[in-house]
Amino acid sequence: MRDFSQDHRWLSINTATVRKSRGQDLPLTDILDACARHGIPAISPWRDQVAAVGLKTVSAQVKSLGLKLSGYCRGGMFTAVDAAGLQAARDDNRRAVDEACELNAPCLVLVVGALPGALAGRAAHKDIGRARQQVSEGIAELLAYAKSQGMPLAIEPLHPMYAADRACINTLEQALDVCDALDPGQTGSIGVAVDVYHVWWDPKLQAQIERAGKNRLLAFHVCDWLTPTTDLLNDRGMMGDGVIDIPRIRGWVEAQGFAGFSEVEIFSTGHWWQRDHDEVLKTCIERHRSAV
Repeated sequence: MRDFSQDHRWLSINTATVRKSRGQDLPLTDILDACARHGIPAISPWRDQVAAVGLKTVSAQVKSLGLKLSGYCRGGMFTAVDAAGLQAARDDNRRAVDEACELNAPCLVLVVGALPGALAGRAAHKDIGRARQQVSEGIAELLAYAKSQGMPLAIEPLHPMYAADRACINTLEQALDVCDALDPGQTGSIGVAVDVYHVWWDPKLQAQIERAGKNRLLAFHVCDWLTPTTDLLNDRGMMGDGVIDIPRIRGWVEAQGFAGFSEVEIFSTGHWWQRDHDEVLKTCIERHRSAV
């Protein structure tokens, strides 16, 4: 296992972590400058943040600062109630692939979607099996395009608490089943993003990481699970402040040959988004060395 205690060369910041500074929205251009100023080598930007300042602007800034990407957030949301909705999802996902290519991302992370309308509080139906079928079909269609563009897809299983509204793929096992069905030769065109916040609880986690192997492990995300938590979405903890044994999981991932960035992704309405972003980045560096 790599020694993170001496430097932060393998640290990446998911830009959601500092999407706000002192409670105010922080433009992506400012986030990129701050990461470079702190010597953070990599980032993983969100599409809405990129769109707010412009893809070409972000691409040029990333290159001028010498930053790398650990991933691009996000594609997915494949489910819909009708053909028009499914086509809109397909079109948006192709745009996401194109954006990821422009930014030279190593993968496009997929949050796959669940019961259509549920995220807005109005689920169109209760058939999660139907949703999963649409997800599988949507990923299959996108994979053909992504392969033609040379952009790997990384399915991110989300904690079961999100099964209704955000992602009906909830375990690494489910994600790998989709990968194996679509890419039995393990070509590297599709794999998984392992986010400890979502999978730490899974009794099959070590075995499924071993099943994934080097070719399927495309991204590794870290934060912590606080107890008690005040919000199931926006109360993620800084590494070391919660109950996840992050070094153990990282050890399992690296034992399979993963040598990519360790990406800090924290949504924290009540705490870290209220702090100054420079303080947050300094804390990320410190905890990456001591708790990851």
